[in-house]
Amino acid sequence: MAPSDCARVDAIPEGGEAVYLYCLARGVGDPPAIEGPGVDGERLLNLIPFRDMVAVVSVVNVDDFCGPAAEARMKDLAWVAPWACRHETVVEAVMRASPVMPARFGTLFSSRERLIAWLAIHYVAISRALDRLDDHEEWAVKGRLNRRAAEAPLLAAALARSAASASPGARYLEERRIRAGIGQDLNAWLQTLCERVVGQLREHAVEFRERAIGPKVSDEEGVPILNWAFLVPCESVGDFRATVQRITATHVEHGVVLDCSGPWPSYSFCPSLEAEGAE
Repeated sequence: MAPSDCARVDAIPEGGEAVYLYCLARGVGDPPAIEGPGVDGERLLNLIPFRDMVAVVSVVNVDDFCGPAAEARMKDLAWVAPWACRHETVVEAVMRASPVMPARFGTLFSSRERLIAWLAIHYVAISRALDRLDDHEEWAVKGRLNRRAAEAPLLAAALARSAASASPGARYLEERRIRAGIGQDLNAWLQTLCERVVGQLREHAVEFRERAIGPKVSDEEGVPILNWAFLVPCESVGDFRATVQRITATHVEHGVVLDCSGPWPSYSFCPSLEAEGAE
């Protein structure tokens, strides 16, 4: 919906105040109840109605998000983390009452009127997205690999297929050649496994996205090998999670572990509105 850093949807002068957008939700019937402070921990949340939807917002100081000092703070995890957590807390609270189209952290509008004008331009795209997300949840599946455990059966099979050599020296060289090439066998095995796993999980989901794989954390925790997002009907969440558990139980002895988490705000399945026309 917007870049993850300060997203100035329209021109915002330095200093003063801006309207901070958390998410968009349905506003018909009983609109989501919101209370408590917003992203800055001080200003209260507010709803801006537009047709059959509402924008969840609060007022913020522009200098907290824009300008040289703000750019430096955005690189400081100690500063960003509590602000980003408060943003997510608001989105997740609204998500419990309505389908939501979440905004990225730091999405600003210069005024209430500019936000309403933006909603008018993108109303059809937003409405379609909310309809698609209704009664669905985003679930994340991440995969880790213990390479040593995964290579062991492949190495054993390759050595078993290798012809017995006449001399210990020849057998040693053959084993070194097999060990050097086992990485290619492992990559081929992983590709086949991932294709099979994603096919099994997609039986319980309506949409699927591949996401960037995070950096390696430690050898003990395993090497990250996949990072997927699934849009799952609420009625299928139990089957989806059970499938993840079954796959992990099947492959954990081969060094593959899947971690399932959610539900999350559906960032992965929201359309980009930058190029949408007014309707």
